[in-house]
Amino acid sequence: MTKAELIAKMAAQAGVSKASAERCLNGFVNAITEALEKGERVAIPNLGVFNVKEKAARTGRNPRTGEVVQIPARKAVKFSPSAVLKKKVNS
Repeated sequence: MTKAELIAKMAAQAGVSKASAERCLNGFVNAITEALEKGERVAIPNLGVFNVKEKAARTGRNPRTGEVVQIPARKAVKFSPSAVLKKKVNS
């Protein structure tokens, strides 16, 4: 599903214009992004939890040349689906 398809579906289900649905979706994404930038956990009932996980520095290997390279430490976003979402996807 593309962003445009999601906006159209949101607008139809909420009974609002596509422009209004797009503003809501953009606000939703921005709110989650800002919370994750601060390192906060974002829990959405019946959907799941977004949180930031620290990845340690490690040694990797370039698959083309076989050369050993250092991969720096970084932060990664992790999404854990809720039990409700897992059940719906697997039914």
